[in-house]
Amino acid sequence: MSSEPNVPPKPRVLVIDDEATIRAALRRFFKRRDWLYDEAEDGARGLAKLLAPGAGYTAIISDLRMPGMSGMALHDELAQRRPELLDRLVFSTGDVASKDAAEFVQRTRCFILEKPFELSKLGETLERIRATAPPIP
Repeated sequence: MSSEPNVPPKPRVLVIDDEATIRAALRRFFKRRDWLYDEAEDGARGLAKLLAPGAGYTAIISDLRMPGMSGMALHDELAQRRPELLDRLVFSTGDVASKDAAEFVQRTRCFILEKPFELSKLGETLERIRATAPPIP
């Protein structure tokens, strides 16, 4: 009787960004790396996916500034409802100079990538998350 070796599950990512071109670029990035990819076009839809039973995302990439629920508001909701996900959350932003963004960057422990960022930097950040984040809830 043969047994199949235990194959670890593919990593899963949720990309939350209001810009379709950024979601498309990140979709290609993750598909090439054999990650399971999911996306949301705003913070409220992203939050719904993160709160769904069995979501189990390895990493979450979110824009900081979006119409409706911003990345900052998403962060604060997760801090209240699913704080264990904050270790998996990466923010991408072109605005770290405004007062509210600068204050947020100072108070969060999440990874911050300033746009435009190199995909190699995103890859390094994802490897750090995979190495240090607790098992997927």
